[in-house]
Amino acid sequence: MGNTESLLVAAPIAARADHVSKVFGIGTTEVTALDDITVAFEKGRFSAIMGPSGSGKSTLLHVLAGLEHVTSGRILIGDTDLVQLSDAALTELRRDRIGFVFQTFNLVPTMNAERNITLQRRLGRNPVDEGWFATVVDSLGLRDRLSHRPSELSGGQQQRVAVARALINRPDLILADEPTGNLDTTSGREVLGFLRRAVDEFGQTVVMVTHDAFAAAYADRVVFLVDGDIVAEMADPTAEKVLEELAHLEG
Repeated sequence: MGNTESLLVAAPIAARADHVSKVFGIGTTEVTALDDITVAFEKGRFSAIMGPSGSGKSTLLHVLAGLEHVTSGRILIGDTDLVQLSDAALTELRRDRIGFVFQTFNLVPTMNAERNITLQRRLGRNPVDEGWFATVVDSLGLRDRLSHRPSELSGGQQQRVAVARALINRPDLILADEPTGNLDTTSGREVLGFLRRAVDEFGQTVVMVTHDAFAAAYADRVVFLVDGDIVAEMADPTAEKVLEELAHLEG
């Protein structure tokens, strides 16, 4: 089902994949991870990407982040075409305009929580907005954990630090790759709630890859991938509706 055009709305677009294909390998080892996909993610909304293992959902997230080069097509963050950027410009864009939340937290073990949160600002030699820092830290309940290193924090607290790090630049786009995959149910719900609040209260844009129907229910919209192609979308998802759609796709 190549050339599937995702339903677009009138809201401004934070990120867009325009007729994107991604092929790994050559010859007999060639695998098409993304097959001529067009999809847009609107500003100020929470989108989830779902699909069976090997469907291309993580690859889609990686090309949106500029972590993988596309084989064909365009990736735009706002009006910036990532395909046209040099490696140095891509690095700068990822640092300044994209926030990341990974399953494995990716915190620097020798730095305390405060320094992990502000790392990107310091790498870009940008001053930290103390008012915004306080807002983020207090909304995530991290005020009394700022001096702690990752080894002194629970998994849920580490992921909250990662969310704070993603928010500190007020990025154009927050990309979350299975952000609750290593967390217990309670901690996972807390992190999902914080991502939801980042959209509702701070106007952020979140795109999350997940295999969890409960996690997807926090989103405004779910995009379903199968074999590198967008095969369905769902607005205002519930866990029950998502499970039904996944069962239908896998059946």
